[in-house]
Amino acid sequence: MEQNPVPERRRVSVAEFYERASSRLALTSYSQAEVLAKHELDSPRVQKLGLALSGFAESIHSGRIQIYGNSERSYIGRLDRAEIDEAYGRLDRSEISCILVSAGVSVNDDLRGYSYRREIPLLATPVPSSETITAIWDVLSDALAPCVTIHGVLMEVYGIGVLIVGDSGVGKSECALDLITRGHRLISDDSVSIKQVADRLHGSPPESIRDFLEIRGLGIINARELFGVSALADSAEIKFCIEFSNVPVESGSDRLGLESTNYNLLKLAIPKYALPVTPGRNLATLVEAAVRVFASRQGSASGATDLIDRHNSVILAERS
Repeated sequence: MEQNPVPERRRVSVAEFYERASSRLALTSYSQAEVLAKHELDSPRVQKLGLALSGFAESIHSGRIQIYGNSERSYIGRLDRAEIDEAYGRLDRSEISCILVSAGVSVNDDLRGYSYRREIPLLATPVPSSETITAIWDVLSDALAPCVTIHGVLMEVYGIGVLIVGDSGVGKSECALDLITRGHRLISDDSVSIKQVADRLHGSPPESIRDFLEIRGLGIINARELFGVSALADSAEIKFCIEFSNVPVESGSDRLGLESTNYNLLKLAIPKYALPVTPGRNLATLVEAAVRVFASRQGSASGATDLIDRHNSVILAERS
């Protein structure tokens, strides 16, 4: 069962960026809330506004934050009134999503007037330009990360994020309930929102189903009320996947655990174990064992590899 849905095209409003980055950059807004709300960003990369002010307005990429720092202030400070008006007149309103004044540079009347007349978001921060650019990258890389929502269960087992997938009714939610009673933590049941940040996958619950489990025969239950806050986690980095399958174990299937399989999600592949679901198998115990196996293989050879090595040593000894 392979799921690889098309990720959503991510855009965030300047208002959302302002909310996310305010504490880190001590942002001040010189624009009305509705102006911030109607402009959007689609890239964590920034541009320096000086190039456009000096006559290269075609270099502006819409959807990026335009930085106005010390170099821009110095350039404007060398111009007379007519030249300043000409510099701002070169800027295309439709291409500018946001102007951010950095390094504590004073927000002069010309810049404020231009922003107000053209209804372009204008923000300011006392943080130096280099640190500002880093903070913008961090905030927007997270906010704009590719995101998909898939059918499955996400658990934190022994501190490791485990994505459990399988056909509807195969027992994923019941397994999650059993794992919770064993002290592990639920992130999301039924649907999991997953985003890719750099080379990592992070999963969280859609807000509409946060804290809830659907158990056949019991209906929808609130895990927070039944088991307490310690039974839940807001998110987890997904390290590997377990697939529950109703397909019976084939006689020729891999019994040593040496076959490498992956689960493809967004642009990444994570390790996957396929666990057949048959009467009498305790799925929660199998998930715990799979997590232990996965953890042990991160820094050492697998148990199956050790077994084969010992077997080969015995054969070689008998032949010598």
